[in-house]
Amino acid sequence: MKKYLLTIAYDGKAYSGWQRQELQPSIQSLIESALSTLLQTPTLIEGSGRTDAGVHALGQTAHFSCNRPINKKRILLSLNALLQKDIRILKLSEVPKTFHARYSASGKIYRYHLYVHPILPPFRHGFVTHIPYPLDRERLKKGCEQFIGTHNFSSFANRQHQGSAGKNAVRTIHRLEMQEKGDEIILEFEGDGFLYKMVRNIVGTLLLLATGKIKIDEIPRIFATEDRRKAGQAAPPEGLFLVSVIYPDEEFLQKSEIEEREPPLLVER
Repeated sequence: MKKYLLTIAYDGKAYSGWQRQELQPSIQSLIESALSTLLQTPTLIEGSGRTDAGVHALGQTAHFSCNRPINKKRILLSLNALLQKDIRILKLSEVPKTFHARYSASGKIYRYHLYVHPILPPFRHGFVTHIPYPLDRERLKKGCEQFIGTHNFSSFANRQHQGSAGKNAVRTIHRLEMQEKGDEIILEFEGDGFLYKMVRNIVGTLLLLATGKIKIDEIPRIFATEDRRKAGQAAPPEGLFLVSVIYPDEEFLQKSEIEEREPPLLVER
C-alpha cells in the first residue's frame, strides 16, 4: 500500500466548502471522483482540514492510499484534465505510510485580504473583502498584536462547545502580520491550528476595532469571557485564503514528479 500527498489550489466561490456533502458540490468530493475514475477503484482523500464555502486555497493538502504504484506525473496531469478549471492539483508526492495530512501538520498559514476603497476593481471581486469606508490602520496593526501567543480562543470559534473547540480551544498564533499594498491590506496568520471560523471571527473583531466600534482594551476582555457572542461578526469568506500547511519534515515534498503554477485567478496582484 502506497500513500500519496496532494497539494491543491482552488477558487472556492462555486463550492460548498472542502468537505464532501451529499447534495452540494465540494472540493473533496470532486477530487475523490476524479481519482476514483483514474485509479479504477473507489478512492477517498483525507484533507489537512476544512475550508468553508467561498474560502480559497493556495496550498491545501490531502492524502490518499493506493494498493499499487502509480505514475505520479501521468496521474497529476490526468487529474487536472478531469477537474474543473477552478481546482488544480499543484503537486503529487509519495509520502511515508505513517504520514497523515491533518495529524502530521504542525501548523498552517492563512491570509485575509481587505480592499479599502470606495470602488472595488472588478478583477478583485470574489478574492477580497471590500471595505468601502476608511479604516484606522494603526489601530488595526495594534489589534493584531493582541492575538499573538497562546490563548483560549473559545470567544472566536463558532460551535465553541463542539468538535475541536469543545475538546480544547487553546491555540497558538505565532504570527499575525499586517501587510499594506496600496488600497489592499493583507492579514497573515501563522499558527499551530485554527478552530472553526476562528480567522474570520478574529478579522471581524479587528474590523470593529479599526472602525472605532470597540476599544483595544476590550479584546482581552472578550478572550476572558470565552463567549462567542462577545466577539465580532465573522468576516466574509471571499477574503480568506489557506496559503500553506506546515509539516515538521518537508523533505518528502520535494519528490514530486512535476509542479504546476498557481491558477491565474489565484495569483496575487
